[in-house]
Amino acid sequence: MAKALRGFAWVMGIACTAIGLWHVAAGNVAIPGEGGAGPTVDSLGRFLGAFFADYGLAWVWAARQDPVPARLVRWLAAVFALGTVGRLLSLAVEGRPHWFQVVLIVQEVLIPPLLFWLADADERAYAARREGEGAA
Repeated sequence: MAKALRGFAWVMGIACTAIGLWHVAAGNVAIPGEGGAGPTVDSLGRFLGAFFADYGLAWVWAARQDPVPARLVRWLAAVFALGTVGRLLSLAVEGRPHWFQVVLIVQEVLIPPLLFWLADADERAYAARREGEGAA
């Protein structure tokens, strides 16, 4: 479980950082179906892309800790879940988005509970290793 958490943290970190930087660099082109959305959406997308890249860097930082801090994993998972709530609100208010956004919604509904479940796996494994060292 600890390896799964650490691996998941690395994947989240690298993916979110890359996606965020892509949004900063590409603007509207990075938003499926919105290539011609205009300067306001372009500006917003690039601005929020920087924050998503920062969010990814927080995951990378977490993955590099020994142990991976459960409190931070829960916090980052909660932020991700809040984004999912935003997408679900948009779905209810504005209707069905581009098909790729629907794929993202499905992932975003499934990932936070998995992260909450795995959150303390590395801390538990670390404590068990420390206890084993003390007994020897």
